[in-house]
Amino acid sequence: MKILYITNGIKGAGGLERVLSVKASYLAEQLGHEVHILTLNHRAAPLFYKFSSKIQLHDIEVAGNPLRYISQYRKGILQTIQTIKPDVISVCDDGLKAFFLPLLLPKTPIIYERHVSKQIAYGVNPSWIKKIKVGVQLQLMNFMGRFFDKFVVLTEDNLQEWNLPNRLVIPNPLSFYPEAQAVLTNKTVIAVGKHTHQKGFDRLLQSWALILQTQPDWILEIYGKFNDQLSLQQLAKQLNIENSVRFFEPDPDIASRFLNASIFAFSSRFEGFGMVLIEAMACGVPCVSFDCPCGPKDIIHSGEDGFLVPNHDTDGFTQKLLELIENQDLRRQMGTQAKQNVQRYLPEVVVKQWDELFRSLAI
Repeated sequence: MKILYITNGIKGAGGLERVLSVKASYLAEQLGHEVHILTLNHRAAPLFYKFSSKIQLHDIEVAGNPLRYISQYRKGILQTIQTIKPDVISVCDDGLKAFFLPLLLPKTPIIYERHVSKQIAYGVNPSWIKKIKVGVQLQLMNFMGRFFDKFVVLTEDNLQEWNLPNRLVIPNPLSFYPEAQAVLTNKTVIAVGKHTHQKGFDRLLQSWALILQTQPDWILEIYGKFNDQLSLQQLAKQLNIENSVRFFEPDPDIASRFLNASIFAFSSRFEGFGMVLIEAMACGVPCVSFDCPCGPKDIIHSGEDGFLVPNHDTDGFTQKLLELIENQDLRRQMGTQAKQNVQRYLPEVVVKQWDELFRSLAI
């Protein structure tokens, strides 16, 4: 089959880029499909994640006012489709423009992949103007979404966000599953994500200040793109914990960081899925997570392979981190179970679902 992915870009260190690198590479390498990825304004930029050399990359230039932008967008996609003649198209673009593609493109089976929850669109404490604007956009998206052959979301929570007859849940696949398992003896807690209010690192640092009162020899490592405006480093100094918190830029080899840690802390206020949760579990690292929308409760079996804490319950979050810090046997028990349970997200399981979907729709 010829499969065409349409997305904004694949050069970044985000979850969508990571997932697409896994899915597209597996489809090309293991299942023998001819896979193409179309990006916007990529300009041969270097890629953060590894994509199979068998994947064919295409790029179109779009700029200018909205009418000019849309004209160039449609023209570039049509030219690519005419050249490739794909059997199926999958759209990975969380913006509004993507929802018009079924009406702008020739009749080819077309799927929409939703990688974020609606909460992400609203953000934290939105103004009433933003609430109205985002609400109108989401209503339009919900109407336009029915024109896709399938509308794929990541979790059961995401499924409830959309009133569409063509909804389907397919989770993200793991990007790695190492043979090794974390020994869970290092006095290190790890967190991963860009520095945004959404990721909740401010409340993680508040918890860490309490943990250090009884566990002063433990270290918290946070990997993710820095944001000077959020001033997490400054918050660590204000809490007098800067010597026990280490901040790092995104690491392509994050698996090695998980393997050297003993606990994974997931402090997000809301999510689209929680890719780093399944990656930590694949390394045999038990997780403590807020039960935020959307993703953690689909992934973690609380009390078995990690802990789920009610969202915003920072005291409960702190107590569960302490419970794992103080009990090495519990860490090992949960870590072993996590590595086993997370196998349901292996590429051979998840990408097989995509393969079956593509085949069912292909002309």
